[in-house]
Amino acid sequence: MLKLIQRDRTADSADGDRIEKQEELDLIDRAKRGDRGAGRRLVDLHKQRLHTFIWRIVRDTDMAEEVCQETFLRAFRALASFKREYRFSTWLFTIGYRLALNQMRARSHRKDVVADLSNAPAVREQQTPQERVLQSEQATQLRQIIWQEVDRLNPVQKASLLMFYREGLSCKDIADSLGMPVATVKSHMHRARQRLRVRLERLGVDDQDLMYLGA
Repeated sequence: MLKLIQRDRTADSADGDRIEKQEELDLIDRAKRGDRGAGRRLVDLHKQRLHTFIWRIVRDTDMAEEVCQETFLRAFRALASFKREYRFSTWLFTIGYRLALNQMRARSHRKDVVADLSNAPAVREQQTPQERVLQSEQATQLRQIIWQEVDRLNPVQKASLLMFYREGLSCKDIADSLGMPVATVKSHMHRARQRLRVRLERLGVDDQDLMYLGA
């Protein structure tokens, strides 16, 4: 079975580093005291995931870059208000999500861009080169279809799925980030899954390939 969207339950950053929560809190404390090196380290740890998250919502490269930069600026200006029980990434997603929605309201146009196909599935070593090429092509086609359909969801549904499946956030963390009750988040996710299931089945995507979306 191809798992085209996988939940990231680790604390791995985009550049391959692993940071524990206490180390992250230490960096935040140093940044609060004006340590620019600690601030740059926090940016380096989170910039790629934040940019990808925002880009998935706005679907515009320039807008995503602008929102990402503004998100970090606002986060560091308000660093004193950061709640230590949350991960820094969750706080960034909260700020970035709201800024992205504001930008989308201000700029109604959006570009058609190619879906992010960077997370290729693992293949078995015993496969022949021909089998690997075929599986890679099939995975690419399926992933492209799935992300095209995800892009048809409304911003709240899309953000909920991205936070849950790509960032590994719990429904409670998503609710805190989006400023809504947990039950509302679960309702949005349920409707999004059902909508995706119907659309993808019409396109011939097997139910087994939808299992990554959850029950």
